Amino acid sequence: MAKYEITLVRSLIGRKQDQIATAKTLGLTKIGRTVTVESNDAIDGMVRKIQHLVEVKEAK
Repeated sequence: MAKYEITLVRSLIGRKQDQIATAKTLGLTKIGRTVTVESNDAIDGMVRKIQHLVEVKEAK
């Protein structure tokens, strides 16, 4: 399976509660924080929900 590096690039202040919860579930609590996760349907859905707040790259 592919791995993604997901980085929070925009602030969570003023966002909807479900978007904040999604970011925190992924482990993104501060701007600039990066997490590496395995790709699956659940992760893809979370990334789609907050795609305007994050930057996604393929991990090596």
